[in-house]
Amino acid sequence: MCTVTLSYNQNNALARRKLAALLATGLFTQRSTSPAEQTNKESETYLEEREAFMSHSKKSMSHVIARYL
Repeated sequence: MCTVTLSYNQNNALARRKLAALLATGLFTQRSTSPAEQTNKESETYLEEREAFMSHSKKSMSHVIARYL
C-alpha cells in the first residue's frame, strides 16, 4: 500500500471535480491525518526504536558489567 498526498486549491471547482472523480473510481481511499496524529506516530516510533537500542545495549554490555560487580 502506498500513500499519495495531494495539495490543491479548495476554491478551484475543476480541482474539486477531478478529485471527486478520482475518488469515485474506487481505486483510491481518502485518509486524513492531522499534524498531531503524525507527531504522535513519530514519537511512538522513536520510543520503540529507543527501547530496542537500549535492550540491545544492555545485552551486549552485560558481560563487561558483570565483571565489575
